[in-house]
Amino acid sequence: MKATWFTRIAGAAGVVLMIAACGGGGGGGTEGPSAGAVESVRYLTSFNTFGRDAYAYVALEKGYFTEAGLNVDIKPGTGTVDAMKLLAGGRADFGIGDFTGTLITTAKEKLPVIAVGMVHQNSLAAIIALEEGGIRTPKDLEGKTIGDQPGSTVQVTFPVYAKAAGIDASKVKFVPGAPPALPQLLASGRVDAIGQFVVGRGLIEKAAQGKKAIVLPYGEVLPDLYGNALLTSNTMAREKPEVVKKFIAALFKGLEYSLANPEESGEILKKYQPTQNAEVAAAEIRAMAPYVAAQGQTIGVVSKAKVEANIKLLTESGAIPAGMTPEQVIDLSLTPQG
Repeated sequence: MKATWFTRIAGAAGVVLMIAACGGGGGGGTEGPSAGAVESVRYLTSFNTFGRDAYAYVALEKGYFTEAGLNVDIKPGTGTVDAMKLLAGGRADFGIGDFTGTLITTAKEKLPVIAVGMVHQNSLAAIIALEEGGIRTPKDLEGKTIGDQPGSTVQVTFPVYAKAAGIDASKVKFVPGAPPALPQLLASGRVDAIGQFVVGRGLIEKAAQGKKAIVLPYGEVLPDLYGNALLTSNTMAREKPEVVKKFIAALFKGLEYSLANPEESGEILKKYQPTQNAEVAAAEIRAMAPYVAAQGQTIGVVSKAKVEANIKLLTESGAIPAGMTPEQVIDLSLTPQG
């Protein structure tokens, strides 16, 4: 994978530190902290602390954040809508949210949140059930219950998925459940299915003591949708663009390392989150790899044309009103360049 974008940012960070060591440089103004200063930022994972989010802890453990002059506080996220509200309210600085959910929420609630990089080039959203429950196809979800965190990727995007898959969405009931509790809700039979990412099969089968899981990926009927995006507030992007660029570079460096070293990354996650299973986390990281970047592609890049295609799809499905533009939802001046 290309390293030029990471190298440019890392080089810039090194110049800042050299200037500080020599006593040079002045105040930072609106573009970031003063030279050599450590910037504290608050980061939200996408959905609890499963293996799919291990890369943030890898970036922390490997010192990538420190090298960028950042003191990062990582907190478990609880879905796209919650992340956007926390970012908009200034209670977090960066977070991970599904891009489709971001588009829909932006259209509905006009939250001042912007995407600054793409974690997944294709959607990982899925509904997972156990084979014994009789769910085999999307149509089998009618009359069933799905456990999920309110405001999650799967729930927010479900009407779009249902239309594409030929499901009567009014016949499907969502039951609220916190991210850590979802696997056990399914395993215990209290719900028929749960919202998850496609990489969560191993986690679910472990919770269900080896029972086979059935995965219904959103991507099978919505193949053009982006997956998770890195989000920040409009204020952060406008007032501290250099901090944003440094954070992006450090986080995605952690993502790149995770994909190359899934077993070690699983162990790092367990170090910071002892309740997680390192082997299950490593399996999730391996399963996530094809969604992050094609061979030779820079991690995090964004295509304006694909953003436009995502907006068109959601507009045509009725999920968002006409008139949204890429500039309302993503800052291409900050995203990694391929």
